[in-house]
This record gives sequence, C-alpha cells and structure tokens, in this order.
Amino acid sequence: MKFIVHTYGCQMNVRDSEAVAALLAAAGHEKAANEDEAEMVIINSCTVRDKAEQKAIGKSGNMIAAKRNGSKRLVGLMGCAVKRLGEDVFKLLPGLDFAVGPRRFGAIPHLVERCLAGERRILETAGDDEVPQGLDAHEQQGFKAFVTVLLGCDNRCSYCIVPDVRGHEFSRPGREVAAEVGALAAHGVKEVCLLGQSVLRYGRRNAAWFASDPPSLYKEPFPRLLEMLDKTQGLERIRFTSAHPGGCTDELVQAFATMPRVCRHLHLPVQSGSDRILKAMGRGYARAEYLAAIAKLRRFDPEFALTTDVIVGYPGETEEDFEATRSLMEEAQFDNAFIFKYSPRPGTRSAALPDDVSKEEKERRNQVLLADQEKRGLARNERLVGTVREVMVEGPSLRNAARWSGRDGGNRIVVFAPPRALRPGETVQVRITEAHPQILIGEALA
Repeated sequence: MKFIVHTYGCQMNVRDSEAVAALLAAAGHEKAANEDEAEMVIINSCTVRDKAEQKAIGKSGNMIAAKRNGSKRLVGLMGCAVKRLGEDVFKLLPGLDFAVGPRRFGAIPHLVERCLAGERRILETAGDDEVPQGLDAHEQQGFKAFVTVLLGCDNRCSYCIVPDVRGHEFSRPGREVAAEVGALAAHGVKEVCLLGQSVLRYGRRNAAWFASDPPSLYKEPFPRLLEMLDKTQGLERIRFTSAHPGGCTDELVQAFATMPRVCRHLHLPVQSGSDRILKAMGRGYARAEYLAAIAKLRRFDPEFALTTDVIVGYPGETEEDFEATRSLMEEAQFDNAFIFKYSPRPGTRSAALPDDVSKEEKERRNQVLLADQEKRGLARNERLVGTVREVMVEGPSLRNAARWSGRDGGNRIVVFAPPRALRPGETVQVRITEAHPQILIGEALA
C-alpha cells in the first residue's frame, strides 16, 4: 500500500514518524508522493498543547470523512493523544481504523496487516515501561538524523502531560546508541540530534553503561555518551535536546569545551523567571540556580548559544511574576526563545487550578516577551558581524533561491550566496556581514 504520515508536535514525534515510515517500507509498503495517492494515512498526534492535539484530531476527521465519499484508504492515529484518550478515541473519531500509543509505534506494520484482513477499531497502547520496537529504524535520507536516547519523563511538572502519555524514563544502552549513530554516519549522515524529553537525565533511572563497555574519562552517563559518539568516523556534529538546568554539570561543560563535534548550543527551557511560579510548576530549580547553570556555559565561551521555552499566564501569575520572567530573560541573554500562552491540559496538576489570567493578558505578555526577544536576538547577532562561521549547508533559502542557507555550530541560521555548486551537508566558511534578530547574512569564503 502507498502510505503517508502527517506529524504534529515535537522532534520526538518527527523521529517516531520517520521510524514508522522505515518500518512500513521494510514491510513492503511504499511512501506516497502526496496525500491524494495515499492508500493509507497515519496521523502522529501531540497532546502537550491543546491546539496541536486539535489539529491532529481535525486532520484525522477529514481523512475519515473522505472514506465516506467512497475512499477505501486506511486511516490510523498514533502518538500521545491516543495514550491520553484510550478507547474514547473511537468515540471521537468513528471510522478510525487503528490507534497506537507512542510506545507501540513499532506494531503499526502488523496492525495494517490486521486491518487488511478485515479488523477495524484496533487500539494498541503500551505500559509505562515498554520499550518500542524499531527505535533504530531510519529512512536513510538526508545528512541530518534524530536519534532517540531517552524515552519518557519522570519530572512531573505541574502543567505537563508527557509523563502520563510517554511513560517512565528509559535510557537506551550507550553501545546501542553508538551502533545506530555509526551506521547513520556510514550512510552519509553528518549531524545527529540526540532526543530525550529531559535528555540530560540519560542513564539515571536505569543503567546505560556496563562493565564490558570501554572505559571513559567521565563518570556521568550523558557526557560519557557524548565522548563515545564524538569518536564516530564521518560524523561532524552532535546536538541534543531538551535539557534541564539540573544536568548542567561541570562534566557537561567539559564535554562542550573539549569535544569538537559537540555543538555549542543548548535548548534549556526556563518556563518562568519567578521563584514562586517555578515552585508551583514543580520545575525543581530556582531562578538563581538556572542563571548559575547558564553562567557555566558562557564562562568558557561567551558566544555559546542558548535557546529556551517560556510559559506566560500560568495560574496565579501576577504582573510581578511576569516582570521577573522578563528580567531573567534579559539577564540570560537568550539567542532565541519560544513563548507559549498557558493552556490547561486534562490530567495535569495545574488543570485543577483556576485559569485566572485572561486571554487578553496572556496575549499582551506574549507580545511583550516576543518584542524583547527581537531586540535581544538582534543585539546578540550583531556581535557576530565580521566573524567567520562554519556553516553546514541545508539548501536554497526559502525566501531567495539565489541564496543558500545553513546553520553554524550555535544552530543560528546563516544565509549566503553560494560560491560554487553546493550539496546539502557540506560545510563552508561564511564571513558574517549583516545581522537580523533570527538570521545572519554573510559571504562564503573561497
């Protein structure tokens, strides 16, 4: 059958969708060029934010409606929304052929066979500790790849449903991750991004290293993983997301400072700059601890790139709390920030609290932080004018096909005129000539 997978949500969902596509191809199915020719449509859902879940549910409903007009295609829903909804998913989406939770995506080829044999309304959700099949399945395309190293989350932030839908933390063995990365590099992958909901907790809940593994300079599991991957032949860059300030240890800083392939960029969600709100959120750190963590990183490299997530309008957030967030962001000097308006998610602790910040006020606070970040991002980027950046080429610029774009080690977008014929995945030296809040403009050196 020809299939297509639509993905909503985070990088982990993108990775799961890619694995499903690879597993379906291995089972003899073929990727469709577009939705019209697809005989099977799979929607990978998110439930962390209401808008993302509604988009996935809406898309599924549209695909099911097309079946009522004579189409015989299969429609399946996978991901976090399935785990949250359980059997209710079939009440919400009558006509759905199968639904699969995030830790059962490896079963999809088998479920398709069951559907082809006449079964319908098949639900598969895993236990909180189940390890999915097909974690190392890749489509082998492109020069970049996501690699899942940590499943689940045990942090239990008050507003977040991820632990309920993605289960407990499980760290894949270091040797297994290294073998996957080595195979990707052998097939032309130049950059990997290691994925985990709180990736710096790698190896804390279960052992990831064993007596038979090679010795290491590092005692902590995640820096030890970076050390092993940094030796991978053919690999040029290692990134990882998302981080937690509790994992910003001296060993992690040493890994950034000494390993040439580990990119000097960290996505470190702060969510709030108010100690009162951080405590209510259950984030596990105070404002001062967060700022101390990023000071470690900027101490050895003032250009170290930091990005973050922020929530505005959390229940009970006062103007004073909001201004504390605003001042933290200025002190931290983030290169970029992703700002979200709080929305309650069913089953979370904060859902029981009054959502007492108005929509209008959430929007105002959101716009204030966005405007602040535009100025801050521009100032950070202006300091790079005149420097030479090593840029990994991604392809023609979306806005101007005569120019190409790529990213430097800090994950900054760099746009430049190509000096010659280029291929995605090549690295070029680019002197920065112009700065904007979210991109750099430069000229490639011969």
